[in-house]
Parts: sequence; structure tokens; C-alpha cells
Amino acid sequence: MPRLSEVDRHRALGLLQAGLPISEVSLRMNVNRAKIFRLRQRLHETDTVSDRPRSGRPRCTTQRQDRNLVRNHMNNRFLSASASSRQTRGRNNQRISTNTVRRRLSTFGLRVRRPYIGPILTQCYRR
Repeated sequence: MPRLSEVDRHRALGLLQAGLPISEVSLRMNVNRAKIFRLRQRLHETDTVSDRPRSGRPRCTTQRQDRNLVRNHMNNRFLSASASSRQTRGRNNQRISTNTVRRRLSTFGLRVRRPYIGPILTQCYRR
């Protein structure tokens, strides 16, 4: 079932105010009759058809922990995301994932680096 946008909600209400029955409006909008009925009912109860605010998923780290992650990675360029996730405890003393560390660093414009593994060449061999 498609979700109605703000414009489609107002269009459906306009069709209802024009005198069309709920079943005809639902056919034109390609939604269930119950959705149009609930839309009209919400308009009468709350005087609005906009979405209600939702809280969203709570973050697993605080802003202070995010700044601490960034500071640690600025001090040690080759600190891995898995090492950071092991060191940092999130809210309620839970472990955070390595992807969380990567996402937090990317919001600050940083990336997790890996140290070079291989023979370290001297200046004369680099040419």
C-alpha cells in the first residue's frame, strides 16, 4: 500500500469536500478505503493531516563519546575501527559496532586507515 504524500492527502480531502464518496476517492488515489476514512477522521480530530513527529532510533553513543573517537583517531592515524569499538563503550555500557565507529568518523570527514603491511623501503629503493 503506497504512503500518501502531503500533497496527495490534501488532494484526497479536496475530493471529499467536493462530494465524492470515500470509495471513489480511494480508487482515484489507489489506496485502501480505510486510509481515506482515517485521513478524514484525523482532520476532524486534530485539524491537521501532517505526519505526527516520531522519536526515531536512539543513538548508541553520546556526543562526548563521538568527540573522543575523533580525537583518538586524530592522534593515532592508524587506529583501526575494531580497536576503537573495543575501547569505547556506548550508552548503558554496551559495546558499539565497528560500523558505528566508521559512521561517526565519516560525519567528521575522517576515514579509518590501515597501516602499510609490507617491506619498508629506504629512500634509495623507492626510486
